[in-house]
Amino acid sequence: MPNVGIDIKKIDGDVPVYACGKVGKDDEGVFVINTLSQNGLDVSELKTEPNFGTSFTDVMSVAGGERTFFTYAGASAQFGIADVNFDLPVKMLHLGYFLLLDKVDNGDGLKILKAAKERGIKTSIDLVSENTDRYSLVAPCLEYTDNLIINEIEAGKLAGISPERKNIRKIAETLKEKGVKERVIIHLPEFGACLSENGYMEIPSLSLPKGYVKGSTGAGDAFCAGALYGIYKDFSDKQILEFASQVAAVSLRAADSVSGLCGYKEITEFCSQFKRREL
Repeated sequence: MPNVGIDIKKIDGDVPVYACGKVGKDDEGVFVINTLSQNGLDVSELKTEPNFGTSFTDVMSVAGGERTFFTYAGASAQFGIADVNFDLPVKMLHLGYFLLLDKVDNGDGLKILKAAKERGIKTSIDLVSENTDRYSLVAPCLEYTDNLIINEIEAGKLAGISPERKNIRKIAETLKEKGVKERVIIHLPEFGACLSENGYMEIPSLSLPKGYVKGSTGAGDAFCAGALYGIYKDFSDKQILEFASQVAAVSLRAADSVSGLCGYKEITEFCSQFKRREL
């Protein structure tokens, strides 16, 4: 997940981030590797797949409307457990983009998470939004997931519950019962929710002025990056949700996915000017 990794490095350059995945032996693959490296990620674990092109997604969006994603899975679909180095000096593994990675979706994701847990590495996952019944592929992985970070559409599909405002807590509780060990974190435009052993809570999103938003692509990844950073730093659930919403907010000030991001102190200081929405 290039966006999440880059966002974390922008938040705190001292946090070591290893990129693990597959790209094609093409110009796009070189671009991905160079971009990640230039942003401070360790790219030594990125593999080049000679028989497939680099994965890409075209995003079609209408101002004020929904976005539609068209994805070529390419080299990323070949990524599996054989490509993961579990001996890296890490304490967290984030396995992103379930439902876009063929091997991960069909058994290797479960194997990767299980192997990480056996080595004492904390695990987290996220998904992509789609209108299918393939979310059942992810359900067995929840038992080996410490932190689940997804939006309300994905959460509702995974839990089998309509993602209405009134159902968010029930959805979180259902996913926790399905095996998630530490936290179920669900993000919506209006608020973020977290369920852990400390209970359930919701934190409203920041109220941003008219004209502030330059682009929303990457906001979900930014929220995920903020949540992961908070978990890495042992923040409380409240602090995790507050900071994740701040990271998402600063990402919205740029048209692309990562340019709006900056360091932890700058993010918190910049966002102090905004009030939070009323739930």
